[in-house]
Amino acid sequence: MQKSVNMVWKNNRKNVRGMIDMLEYIKLFYEHQNHEEPVIILYEVNLDDERLAMRSIDIFADGHTNNIDDLYDGVIEILPIPTVEEFNMHIWGEEFNACCISQAEFEAIWTSHFYDGDMQKQISK
Repeated sequence: MQKSVNMVWKNNRKNVRGMIDMLEYIKLFYEHQNHEEPVIILYEVNLDDERLAMRSIDIFADGHTNNIDDLYDGVIEILPIPTVEEFNMHIWGEEFNACCISQAEFEAIWTSHFYDGDMQKQISK
């Protein structure tokens, strides 16, 4: 059953990518001390499909990235991506802060497999 669900999801995902107005791009800053974990996670979120992620990018402290074309491959339960507001209200933990980014920024990092931007969210006062 899981295989067929993933295949349907992958086919639907290909159809949706062309509809830019239905997508949101999130940059999630993740503060921690584990050097094996990403410090930033980028999400391409489908707003018309229960806020499920289309793609994501893990960004590590040295700037290298890991592109994830199917975030839900092999998972038991598929959960929606929280909103920027939910992340910033620390519902999911004090270590998370988020902001919206452009599709162009997401695509540039996806293509280059490298990130040279800020590694921490700048708090505006």
